[in-house]
Formats: sequence, structure tokens, C-alpha cells
Amino acid sequence: MEIQLNRIAGSPSSSSSDPNPNSNHNPDPMQSWWEAISKARSRIHALSSIFSSFPSLSSLADSDRPARSLLESPEAYFALSSSLSDHLSGSGDDPLCQWLYETFQSSDPDLRLVVLSFIPILAGIYLSRVVASTSENSTTSLAGFEAVLLSLYASETRARAGKPSLISIPDLSQPSLYHSPRSKPVPSAIQSKASVGVLSAPLEPQFAVKSTKRACIVGVALDCYYKQISQMPSWSKLDLCRFVAAWAGQNCSCRSEFDNDGDDIEGFSEHGKIGDTIEEMSKLGIGENCSKTEIFGGARIPLPWELLQPVLRILGHCLLAPLNSQDVREEASVAVRCLYARASHDLLPQGMLTTRSLIQLDKRARLAAKAAAAATSASNANTPSKVKKPEILLVSK
Repeated sequence: MEIQLNRIAGSPSSSSSDPNPNSNHNPDPMQSWWEAISKARSRIHALSSIFSSFPSLSSLADSDRPARSLLESPEAYFALSSSLSDHLSGSGDDPLCQWLYETFQSSDPDLRLVVLSFIPILAGIYLSRVVASTSENSTTSLAGFEAVLLSLYASETRARAGKPSLISIPDLSQPSLYHSPRSKPVPSAIQSKASVGVLSAPLEPQFAVKSTKRACIVGVALDCYYKQISQMPSWSKLDLCRFVAAWAGQNCSCRSEFDNDGDDIEGFSEHGKIGDTIEEMSKLGIGENCSKTEIFGGARIPLPWELLQPVLRILGHCLLAPLNSQDVREEASVAVRCLYARASHDLLPQGMLTTRSLIQLDKRARLAAKAAAAATSASNANTPSKVKKPEILLVSK
């Protein structure tokens, strides 16, 4: 069952396009809901046929929102992650890669979220194996992984329609971000040039993963993941942070350069949780002279800006989003410090500036949390407790 790569860069699949868009202007909501439920259940049953040793997977199809149940099931995620981590995974006839590829073609947004949740581990294993196969001169087939990544790239290419991704930049010459002088109007051509920047160049259709385009294709897939990161489960974010730390492959003293400036922040010292995590990473072989690591199956890889940029956006969310778990924040703290050390050794100004900013924001957030916790404890200590009224027992004579 080989994945056909020539389907990826063409027009949208028949499952996501309507051959006759004018046939039904007012679809029945109940019918649309039932079709989405049936489609999600059929995809789950197809997945359960691949994992016959995981009987509880098919039970997810019986819920009211089967695709969402699959997305939020840690057992299903770990079962699929174990299959992706297998040394024989990623080939052109890998049934799980085939399932991920076909599921992403669905128009159901929840089913597409399920595929996106596996992008961190899929991209992490793929890039690590590419580096390993290059160093060992092996010809391992990774067509299954590449088909899934190309499907995301093709989807984003169609969505951008040949246009670059732009970002609005405030005019820093003004005294306020919300201030604009009214006495002297600015020509529209100059104003647009000063206030709009190119975040990423227009995407070109790709029919295969070439070595010169690999970082761009994986970066676009991670950017698709970032756009839906608020709906991603925490275990998926943890996988991304751990792979990024392994990709950086730097365990020198640069990683703790900003953590030894006298700030008494729990978790930042070498005796805190982050210090303990980095110490464990060093025991597993992440060092300056180490080109390959065994931690989390990752390897030190090239990190051009087109790949590093979406990674830093994801880490920024993992560090600062208020609803993230503490585990996600701790792993992101380790990853961003490893990236700072890597950028310092590679002399990458963009990476150094961005990672340093994230580290400082992380430290300020921790200081604010510590101050809030101290204020809360002090308030509770000063609050007088209510004196219980003595109990009056009525005794009948």
C-alpha cells in the first residue's frame, strides 16, 4: 500500500472539495453533523484495524465527538507514537503514514487536528533519521514521513495562494504604538513600506522532499502545527520541546548564562528542576562534541532560520501561554536554553536575540508567579480565622 506522492502537489482531494458546489446551498445541519460523525468513526475503525493489539481504540468511535476523543486520548497518542518511533516506520508502505496522509485530506477540522498533533514526533524522528542516514551513508526509505509532510506543505501552499506571509510592524519612531501624527500625512506608499514586513516568502509547489527544501517543508508543517497549537494536547507539546533540545545538541555553560545573575528563582538554579533536567540530558550524551544523541531518539541537526523560526514560535507559546501545564513550561525552558547555546556557537544573530528574549520573558514570568504566591501566602497568614461558637447542648429533664 504505497503512498502516491504525485497526489500531494495537485488540486485538493475529492474528499475536501465539492464537485458541484451549487448543488446544495442550505445543507441540513443534522445531516452535516452525522456525516462528520460517520467519517470520523470510519477513520477510527481504519486505525483500529492497524492496531489490532489496542482494542480500546475502537471504543473511541462510539463517543459523540469521535475525532475529538481520539485527539484527547493519551493512550491512543502513545500507541501511535510508539509505532512512529519503530525503526521500520516511515517507509512508503507504512500503514500508519498512509492513515495520517489520508486523514489529513478530510474536511473535518477535528480529524486534521489529530494529524497535526503527531507532527512534532513525526518531524523529530524524520530529521533525526535523515542526519543519521547521511552520516552512515545508508538509504533508508522515509517516503511515508515525507508524504505526510508534503501534504501539509501543499495545503499551506494552496492557502497562501502564492502570496507571502506579512506582519504589521509598529512605527517605533512614534512616542506610542497607538499614536500617529495627524498634522503631517504620510504617503500611503511610504506608510505601507514602513508598517508591513515579510514573515515568510511565497511558497513554491514541491513534488518531492529535496535536501535543499527539506528545512522549508518541515518548517511549514511546524507552522501549521503552531496555528492550531492552542488545541494541541500537552503530550504533543512535550514531544516537540524534547526533540528541540535534542536537535540543539548543546550542553555547554552558555545555556545557563542568564540563570546565575543572583535571582532567587525556584527552578533556575542547578539544584532546581530545570538544572536537574539538563543534568540528566548531559548524562545521556548531549554535549558540544556530540553529533548524535540517544535522548528521545533525537540527533543534533542543522537549524536554518526557516526551520528555527516556527520552532521558536511554538516554544514561546509553551513558555508563556497561561493554560499550559508546568511540565510543558519546564521542558520548553530547557529547550530554549539549549537553542540559545546552539545559536551562540553557530553565531546566528536572529536565534541569539530571539532565544535570549524568551529566556528573559520566562524569568520575569517566574518572578511574577513567585511574588504572587508569596503575597497570597502572606495574606492567608494575616487573615484571622473565625472563632468557633461553643456548642450548646440541650438536655431534656
